Amino acid sequence: MKLSARNMLKGKIVDVTQGTTTAHVKIDIGGQIVTSAITNEAVDALKLAKGQEAYAVIKASDVMVAID
Repeated sequence: MKLSARNMLKGKIVDVTQGTTTAHVKIDIGGQIVTSAITNEAVDALKLAKGQEAYAVIKASDVMVAID
């Protein structure tokens, strides 16, 4: 797999919740949970399931920084 995105975080799917049109896929990345909102069709096409290894691929044009 080759992608232009630089941030690819490997983890394990801990939950897949499908709604009417959109699914939320939660991936555990070393104890931190990353949640992705994707289409139900994508979940079905990739056959995503709890316990499966997957990548959270992050491509963003802006990254915000905050402090307390």
